[in-house]
Amino acid sequence: MKYDPQAIETKWQETWATNGDFHTDHTSDKPKHYVLEMFPYPSGNIHMGHVRNYSLGDVVARFMRMKGKNVMHPMGWDAFGLPAENAAIKNNIHPAKWTHSNIDNMRSQLSRLGYSFDWRRELATCDKEYYRWEQLFFLKFLEKGLLYRKRQAQNWCPTCNTVLANEQVEDGLCWRCDTVVEQRDLAQWFLKITDYAEELLADLEKLKGGWPDRVISMQENWIGKSVGAEIEFKVEDSEEVIPVFTTRPDTAFGVSFMSLAPEHPMVEKLIEGKEQADDVRAFVKRITNMDRIERTSDNLEKEGIFTGAYCINPLNGTKVPVYVANFVLVDYGTGAVMAVPAHDQRDFEFARKYDLPINVVIQPEDEKLDPTTMTEAYTAPGVMVNSGDFSGLTNEEGKDKVAVWLQENTCGKKTINYRLRDWNISRQRYWGAPIPVVYCDECGIVPEKEENLPIELPLNVQTHQDGRSPLPDTPEFINCTCPKCGKPARRETDTMDTFVESSWYFARYTDAQNHEAPFTPEALNYWAPVDQYIGGVEHAILHLLYARFFTKALRDCDYLDFDEPFSNLLTQGMVLMDGSKMSKSKGNVVDPTDMIARYGADTVRLFCLFAAPPERDFEWSESGIDGSFRFVNRIWRLIEELEGELLTAAPCSSTADDCTCKEAKNIRLKEHETVKKAGDDIEQRFQFNTAIAAVMELVNELYLAKDALKGDEKGRKVLSSAISTVINLMSPFTPHLCEEIWEMLGHTDRLVHAQWPTYSEEAMVKDVLTVVVQVNGKVRARLEVPAAASKDEVEELAKNDANVLKHIEGKTIRKVIVVPGKLVNIVAN
Repeated sequence: MKYDPQAIETKWQETWATNGDFHTDHTSDKPKHYVLEMFPYPSGNIHMGHVRNYSLGDVVARFMRMKGKNVMHPMGWDAFGLPAENAAIKNNIHPAKWTHSNIDNMRSQLSRLGYSFDWRRELATCDKEYYRWEQLFFLKFLEKGLLYRKRQAQNWCPTCNTVLANEQVEDGLCWRCDTVVEQRDLAQWFLKITDYAEELLADLEKLKGGWPDRVISMQENWIGKSVGAEIEFKVEDSEEVIPVFTTRPDTAFGVSFMSLAPEHPMVEKLIEGKEQADDVRAFVKRITNMDRIERTSDNLEKEGIFTGAYCINPLNGTKVPVYVANFVLVDYGTGAVMAVPAHDQRDFEFARKYDLPINVVIQPEDEKLDPTTMTEAYTAPGVMVNSGDFSGLTNEEGKDKVAVWLQENTCGKKTINYRLRDWNISRQRYWGAPIPVVYCDECGIVPEKEENLPIELPLNVQTHQDGRSPLPDTPEFINCTCPKCGKPARRETDTMDTFVESSWYFARYTDAQNHEAPFTPEALNYWAPVDQYIGGVEHAILHLLYARFFTKALRDCDYLDFDEPFSNLLTQGMVLMDGSKMSKSKGNVVDPTDMIARYGADTVRLFCLFAAPPERDFEWSESGIDGSFRFVNRIWRLIEELEGELLTAAPCSSTADDCTCKEAKNIRLKEHETVKKAGDDIEQRFQFNTAIAAVMELVNELYLAKDALKGDEKGRKVLSSAISTVINLMSPFTPHLCEEIWEMLGHTDRLVHAQWPTYSEEAMVKDVLTVVVQVNGKVRARLEVPAAASKDEVEELAKNDANVLKHIEGKTIRKVIVVPGKLVNIVAN
């Protein structure tokens, strides 16, 4: 019997599909388990990262079915967005045709790997039956006050020809194409994610233990909660006020100048009529186009320009000059910073450069700072000085008391600031979900009527080679009727950020073919939240944060009744080649289709699961996949060699009475130990590699014991039970191989419906234990002793071992230490 993975795997894939073995619904009386991997962008071909991701999820799904759970394991396509549009433009094909062709190809590739998806729940975010509900959510959020349109400076990628959310700018570059991001003044649509900043932060506590600590920390830092005070500085000879946020109100008496972001809306008012106005405008233009990350770098050379205006410190009446500075960002705090050079390093460097006063207001307890000799800002704790009635307080006491004074004197207040900013969901590209609003000369901005949804993306358009959206040039799309007054109006031509689609897809899967609603409450509330989510850590402050916000917003619009979308999260590592991430540009891509053709899907899956723990990167190697192929064949040959000897036995079905020889006892013991080890490694630790390793050890033991056990009725029972256990334990990893062997063993029920084997504590009790014997700390013997032997009996056996006697001969035994079942240490001299 030659192992033929191609024939075996296609046979069982067809069987599973024909019988609907992975179909499930929410009417089962079994406990539910929702397993979900982050859905793929349909690029056209799967890569090894896909194989690893979906193999991990498939193990969880298959294991949980074997544990008696009602498992939902769906699949769909993150189908809108720039990559598809750019690829289609490059290949001179429409994005819709490109996308659906790629979906067909990738569906076939994923099916060939034998994943246990319920394909009835398949969705593609570019289908109108999906984005019609997204447009409905837009209208509900608008009605709820969670959406607004505002004009302000935006991150603009000149290569992608669209704006980017703050989370999509990485080190000043576009997250997709690495182009330097510019700032452009545009009117855009924003989701008020900041309304949920505190809840998003607080609810991370609920996720501890279920989410990686690293992801939780990344979200905490991105939300960026800061407790402090807002202080109002009046502009001299004006009714205008410049509010600032500070975490150090204790230093407010030391303010010697004010720093504004170049984009701050007050800049033009402050320089109006001033002689330096043109110079300030030139400075603003230059700094506005700088890299945002560079502007906040500690290594940045601090630059600024005086506006000609002054403001008044409300705490001491001091007049301080107002500067525009390159290190202040408009979207952090209020976009204005009170500068205290003595106690902030950036302010210190700025003050030294422009010869501005340095006022010490916090003194350390053991020395006295002299501003004329200071070489850096003092930022450690100390005692307040030169601070009016607050002098003498510790600076920690002063933080609260100054904030209280500000509030009592109506020139400030205690407040909390967040780094998080509202989510810009407008995109100036074609391949996305249309935003369902119109612009009417009579009525202004008007939301579409729900009954008019979906507002369909026109498919009869020609994309532009430079990536500009064709929608503004499509009269049949733009021209419409105002839903409010019935007069001619214009549609919004921006489309939604594709992260909107991926923020709720997990909910649509629960009722994916519903044409009357996005989902029914019964289906959603049965399945959700997701019990196990799997995907890359690179989405920690993008998709994962957005999906958490979207869930809370849908909850507040009465669509669902839970707070968090994903109860548990597993972030898998990358697949590397020669130490680098696989990529076409590096020429180091391993094609999964080629590997399946050479080795079969089971081997490819097995190697991805065995090579490293899921959360770590692993190196692709020919020797590694060859090793996995050898193990698969090793299982196959074991069955072949024992043809005619094996019984149709259930896992863990042999008994103590069947164990008439040492080999039988060892195999039964190892069988039950392996069930416990593999089950714990999968369920509790996601250590799939060590679970596989445990089964490998059992297979090795079977090879050593098979000749002693075959030919004997009771020995055959022990062999058959242990081999059935191997096949059951391996079925989540190599399902086709195991299904085939299960059938060969005479089972009439399909393995896909089998239960995970149950181990027995009694079967894991050892009759004989191996005890190490040391003499003066050096190992001199290993003894097989009865498990029930007393300390005294073990000691006597140790002292009478021939090798031990040789090493204590002529010496006096001073002490004997016995660790039951493990060790005897004899101290002699």
